[in-house]
Amino acid sequence: MQKLRPDMNIGKNIQTIRKSKKMTQDQTIAKLQLMGLPITKSTYAKIETNRMNIRVSELVALKIIFNVPFDCFFNNLTDEFTSDNNV
Repeated sequence: MQKLRPDMNIGKNIQTIRKSKKMTQDQTIAKLQLMGLPITKSTYAKIETNRMNIRVSELVALKIIFNVPFDCFFNNLTDEFTSDNNV
């Protein structure tokens, strides 16, 4: 199963999107579960804090739940590669 590594702050973007949609973690988890994704509150919290990988299927489901383009999940992540130290 494909996963995205938590080496970038995608969790913060997920949290920001969720809050902008005025949804709680519990509401989001309930929708994920209704879509057939077995996710717990503990697991979801770890995703938002980058302590756990997010599955691609979960990301696709969040895109549908939040009704946002995939780009929103990746906002500002490229900044980590554009520092002055890069050649």
